[in-house]
Amino acid sequence: MTGPRLWFAPQRVREEGETPDYRFSLANERTFLAWVRTALALVGAGFAVDQFLPDLRWGVRVGMALALLAVGALCALRAVNHWVRCERAMRRGEDLPMTRFPVLLGLLVAVVAVAMVVLVLFGWAG
Repeated sequence: MTGPRLWFAPQRVREEGETPDYRFSLANERTFLAWVRTALALVGAGFAVDQFLPDLRWGVRVGMALALLAVGALCALRAVNHWVRCERAMRRGEDLPMTRFPVLLGLLVAVVAVAMVVLVLFGWAG
């Protein structure tokens, strides 16, 4: 696992191994940006749940909003870490790192979505 020390010192990653084909580095950056967009969408959804569902019970509304905000923050941090790990692996000629994060993210979003479906179907006034 790559520590946060490399997040703020990309030049240290550059000192390792050989420069990969630029297309791969640029693809790695596009993947990073996709994860950041996902994080922003989750943060926006968290604020939307809090602001646009005032009739929802306070604990449920705040819980769902905080869950979305937390997953958004986690997604943004994971994006940086994954970018560094992939860049490092490419420079070293290693296999790209595997991650379970997409599965975790998908499951967390699915749980919130199912909770929202239940609330829509059965009402949320409390």
